[in-house]
Amino acid sequence: QVQLVESGGGLVQAGGSLRLSCVVSGRTLTTYTMGWFRQAPEKERQFVAAIRWSPYTINYADSVKGRFTISRDSAKNTVYLQMNSLKPEDTAVYYCAARPGPIATTNFDYNYWGQGTQVTVSS
Repeated sequence: QVQLVESGGGLVQAGGSLRLSCVVSGRTLTTYTMGWFRQAPEKERQFVAAIRWSPYTINYADSVKGRFTISRDSAKNTVYLQMNSLKPEDTAVYYCAARPGPIATTNFDYNYWGQGTQVTVSS
């Protein structure tokens, strides 16, 4: 059983930065695709970024390209989402997700989810 625990959310002013962490237990990250999704109030959950070890592949949503960076620390079994130049429209609950397959960008393709961490960007 894979368990995911996110942390690092909070309140930040527009233009600021946050780094989210997702600690994974139950599986090693090398065999899974790890993704970040977000869900704003009254909106559907949307893809943000994903990373896979082998073959090494990264994918970003167009809305975050150039501002967000997904990375991993295999030794700590942790995935990160560095978020820079934050905008009010980035405000959402951010979820970490995992799937035992290639990178996917729809939430229905992911088997395991964390509890989410709130990110609020003030203008």
